[in-house]
Amino acid sequence: MRTRFVCNYCGKGESAYIRCPRGHYVCEICHGKGAFEAIRDLALSVTSRDPLAIAETMMSHPSVPMLGCENAWIAAAAFMAALKNTGKTEIKDRQIVEAMERTRNQAVSGYCGLTGTCGVPIGVGAVFSVILEAECPKDRETAIAMRTVARTTDAVANDTGPCCCKSYVRTALGVAYSLAKEYFNVSLPIHRERISCF
Repeated sequence: MRTRFVCNYCGKGESAYIRCPRGHYVCEICHGKGAFEAIRDLALSVTSRDPLAIAETMMSHPSVPMLGCENAWIAAAAFMAALKNTGKTEIKDRQIVEAMERTRNQAVSGYCGLTGTCGVPIGVGAVFSVILEAECPKDRETAIAMRTVARTTDAVANDTGPCCCKSYVRTALGVAYSLAKEYFNVSLPIHRERISCF
């Protein structure tokens, strides 16, 4: 149930669902403050074509919290940057930012458990939506974007236990690798060496 909480950082009171067991609450604005800009800047400057390598760099940035939808922005940004860096797709910097913005508009912390929709698959879907220029009247493009979210959601759901946003990014990018081959005929290098959780 929604409860009234006060953010420990900015002091704003609001109705929300999630706080720590000790009573601490951090609002959506303060959570991961500066992360969007850091992820965006990395996405626009990185030269790697490996989405997992890009994501690992982004996830290690000090402004990115361990858990939270900032990781969904990483899924979108790392995947889009990798696709751009292959040179096989015509992706502009503004499209990378657009995919991140769309993800931010729909990915809200804690809603994976509250609604069954994790923000990380939304990030993958946003990439396809931007590249395909999907919108409501475009049936095929919209269907493809929805299918990518559904397939990614299924993989992430199988990865649950415990819930870990960073693990979901890794799983989603593995699915995105296959989706890029299927829909864009682009093979991305992806290194799945054993991950050491930091």
